[in-house]
Amino acid sequence: MRKCLVLLAAVALCALASPAMADDSPIAASDAWARPTLKGTRTGAVYLMLSNRGAAGDRLVGVNTPVAERAEVHEDVTANGIMSMKPVPELALPAGASTAIEPGRYHIMLMGMTKQLSAGESFPITLTFAAAPPLEVTVAVTRTPPKSASAPPDSMPMKMP
Repeated sequence: MRKCLVLLAAVALCALASPAMADDSPIAASDAWARPTLKGTRTGAVYLMLSNRGAAGDRLVGVNTPVAERAEVHEDVTANGIMSMKPVPELALPAGASTAIEPGRYHIMLMGMTKQLSAGESFPITLTFAAAPPLEVTVAVTRTPPKSASAPPDSMPMKMP
């Protein structure tokens, strides 16, 4: 019985410590959003701001979400008036700086989506870094991006890799 109480107390202590440890992370995310998708759409994009409040640089090395089979950081590249995108295996996050994952620059590409994204809903993504602990972020599905975020162009030719 005593061992059970000690184990239960240890589990409770860990649960209480977890949120504080997340607050101690040098990486913070804000303004995470995605546009609604049409029924049957298999791809989508997430945009957000990442801020590295730490003294050392880090790298975003992975993204997971339950709403897609795969999620990757992609960079938008324009050549000869045609926009294309290429995967970015690691996104540098310089110390003391913010990095925008925004339309026309970078986005988190959702591939093999498992559900339609509807306005007013939200979903989680988990960001994995080379040094900082993983960070779970709630993404708002909205037709209008947060005021601090830039909106994607409504129509631009795009070549998929």
